[in-house]
Amino acid sequence: MDDSMPSNTPQIASPSYRLAALDQDFLLGDSMRGVRFQLEYAKAEEHLRNWGVRSTLVVFGSARVRETGPGRHPFWYQEARSFGAIASQRGGALTSNGGVRDNVIATGGGPGIMEAANRGAADVGAPSIGFNITLPHEQEPNAYSTPDLTFRFHYFAMRKMHLAMRANALVVFPGGFGTLDELFEILTLRQTGKAPPIPIVLFDRAYWRSVIDFDALLHHGMVSEHDRKLAHFAETAEDVWKTLIENGLVVQTLERDSNQEV
Repeated sequence: MDDSMPSNTPQIASPSYRLAALDQDFLLGDSMRGVRFQLEYAKAEEHLRNWGVRSTLVVFGSARVRETGPGRHPFWYQEARSFGAIASQRGGALTSNGGVRDNVIATGGGPGIMEAANRGAADVGAPSIGFNITLPHEQEPNAYSTPDLTFRFHYFAMRKMHLAMRANALVVFPGGFGTLDELFEILTLRQTGKAPPIPIVLFDRAYWRSVIDFDALLHHGMVSEHDRKLAHFAETAEDVWKTLIENGLVVQTLERDSNQEV
């Protein structure tokens, strides 16, 4: 009779023996969907807190717009870039109020209008956020969002939550389905009172009037007059900033450091 101990190799090799935190098959399974949701929330939240990001200015717009593209594409790109710089200089992203940053530019992190807004912030040395999403046709982050504030999400819902939860305002440049999706998400939250009364500015009235007939919605009784006034229009980057201020954008007045020159 062989009294030697049997090998425990099968036990060690079993998937059940893997540390749960290191078991990718387990973590990516259906039962852990809620945990993955929580992880996507917590990871971005931790980085944003470490950078002192208290509030953001969210910029939406088409990923297809190019700096040297056709028609009005170059104009839209340049104005989004200019707005990124203006908002970063004047809104509180550059100044540190006890480690707190306000009105930091936040985009979907991709190309086009998103790239332009992140680029404008980078032009003036300000941090900016890119909330990127994993898509079947891979969308890579643009090169201008702050690396430590560039995130990749699997769940659209969690990405939308992070875009909305710190937003002091929403600026929407011309775009397609994705832009419309994000726009109506915020409009619905505002209409139903599920979001604070942040200003919403649509860039290029002619474009948006041609895409959405707001008056028809009112005419058919689908929205109220108050609902229709939730969105404002602007034609230049400076006009966007002015409209945001006129409609309640809060810009903190920071006390100068006692050692700074006045």
